[in-house]
Amino acid sequence: MAVQSLGALAQESRLEAFRLLVRSGDEGLAAGEIARALEIPHNTLSSHLSILVNAGLLKSRRESRSIIYSVDFDGTRKLLSFLMEDCCQGNPEVCMPVLESLLPGCCDTTSNGAKL
Repeated sequence: MAVQSLGALAQESRLEAFRLLVRSGDEGLAAGEIARALEIPHNTLSSHLSILVNAGLLKSRRESRSIIYSVDFDGTRKLLSFLMEDCCQGNPEVCMPVLESLLPGCCDTTSNGAKL
């Protein structure tokens, strides 16, 4: 699955769509909004999003007439875990700089939800 996920992200438009959806959080975005934001034709975007869904990086849901895409955080965590699996080789201090560099920009928030 890691090879499929990495292959899906290896294309520029798919990587841009994935990053846009990471920023959108759990709510996700409608396919049309993604197409407009990335200036990608709808049929081309549909193909890209399908590849990301099949790779376990995105999920979709129907809301009325729209399909909403969002990041599959479980699939994304699995990919990140796979990439970091052998990082520290029994020495956690080796991986700590990588993990610390991710947390301030990624996961730490203040009480009002703003990023630190």
